[in-house]
Amino acid sequence: MTHKVLISDPTLRDGNHAVKHQLTEKQIARYAAAAEAAHVPIVEVGHGNGLGASSLQVGESAVDDVTMLKAARAELSGSKLGIHVMPGFATINKDIKKALEIGVDVFRVGAHCTEADITQRHIGFIREKGREVYGVLMMSHMVTKEILAEEASKMESYGAEGVVIMDSAGAYLPGDVGERIKELIKALQIPVGFHAHNNLGMAVANSLAAVEAGAAIVDGTARGFGAGAGNTQLEVLVAVLEKMGYSTGIDLYKMLDAAEIAEKELMPSVPSIKSVSIVSGLAGVFSGFAKHVERISKEYGVDPRDLFFELGRRNVVAGQEDLIIEAAIDLASRAGKAVIKTP
Repeated sequence: MTHKVLISDPTLRDGNHAVKHQLTEKQIARYAAAAEAAHVPIVEVGHGNGLGASSLQVGESAVDDVTMLKAARAELSGSKLGIHVMPGFATINKDIKKALEIGVDVFRVGAHCTEADITQRHIGFIREKGREVYGVLMMSHMVTKEILAEEASKMESYGAEGVVIMDSAGAYLPGDVGERIKELIKALQIPVGFHAHNNLGMAVANSLAAVEAGAAIVDGTARGFGAGAGNTQLEVLVAVLEKMGYSTGIDLYKMLDAAEIAEKELMPSVPSIKSVSIVSGLAGVFSGFAKHVERISKEYGVDPRDLFFELGRRNVVAGQEDLIIEAAIDLASRAGKAVIKTP
């Protein structure tokens, strides 16, 4: 019996982090068409932080949510159009209702790994509207597997049709992933999924560990295009899963073509594991902070590696970008440096 794995592709969402949310309407349409040709089951589109997140705090998109979603929707028929939703950024009346009108098929409602409670209204509303909805627990390395299972169970009770845990900092090793996936499967009656980042070079290995532990949903992006050191490289994942006897429904050759298009047309450079990415993974800090940390550490004259470890000690999470400056000022003060922002 061939085991099926549902692939969700956030190239046009997580990849937006890597270009400071500047993907254009044309780029979105081009890659969406390529993903459709490859039979990618779910194509996730939007600002890196999800629906309604474009702002000065986390970065303004080159184009608005409606334009992005419509550009992708026009290219997708067999593939489903997905979005990431974070309560606090995305509102039900303004953002989710508009996304429903545009024809979004799959909603993934995310929260920090200890805050599943805030997803109740969003998950419930989307489920009532008859659309596919999943819960997402971000920065999942920050709590025990038992707490993850408790939070995931809440999402299931709200109506989520599956729960995905995100290794937002790229901090896991394969054994960590396997333990958590097994715990969630034991606790839930709905499918479990995994979303990796590649800070420690473990994204593909961790994704395979998730599948072998029983995960039914796995995320991956073309060429690994995503925040920090990037995500699981989707074309590699599809090839290896196929070799291992799993079925994804994705046309490998067409996926390889889509990856070529992504490299040439979406990204200024292919994601790589830079020194700061390794430190981010070791510190357990959100991968998307890399560009902010590099800029702010230079401005305040502190070592970006020290800044990442300081953020890790403070348990800073996505959406708390303002605390990077506070941490940099503290580091500079402790080092006896005059806290003067350089031009």
